[in-house]
Amino acid sequence: MLILASQSASRTAMLSAAGVPFTAEPAYADEAALKAAMAGARPRDLADALAELKALKVSARHPGALVLGSDSLAVLDDGSVLDKPESRDEARDHLRRMSGRHHDLVSAAVIAEGGRPVWRVVDAARIVVRPLSDLFIETYLDAEWPAIAGCVGCYRIEGPGVQLFAKVSGSQFTVLGMPLLPVLDYLRTREVLPT
Repeated sequence: MLILASQSASRTAMLSAAGVPFTAEPAYADEAALKAAMAGARPRDLADALAELKALKVSARHPGALVLGSDSLAVLDDGSVLDKPESRDEARDHLRRMSGRHHDLVSAAVIAEGGRPVWRVVDAARIVVRPLSDLFIETYLDAEWPAIAGCVGCYRIEGPGVQLFAKVSGSQFTVLGMPLLPVLDYLRTREVLPT
């Protein structure tokens, strides 16, 4: 049995589309406390720790299940990390900061079993954002806010957010929020999926 420790529509859609049998259960993890405790950590380490936190939180409630936790961070070319926007004004600021620059979308996945991590992976995709006019940003936010409030980077690549990009290097699954291919490979080794 696989449990996705998430409320993410994107992660749920990825697993469903791939034909993975699973249930979803939110972790209700204190991400802000972990981020504060890990201030200054490498983004890869922070994404991994957040994914592990979610997996362990749900694994504690379901010790006999495999629990998949996942998290993503947007890291600007100056090393600063963008959190999920809490307001339309903050989303506008993020989009202006990303305009004409690249960022790395770092996605981690951790699988826990019996209250301990048993597998993990971290992947990154490089995204080049084209120069964005203020008019485009406002039109985009009119169409996408508040749907993108839960999205690091203020976009859904599977929707109008794709219009932000000049180039994407790396796995689209990673951009969607989870390094899916390695996850599927591990699920085959655990016989959740046929080989």
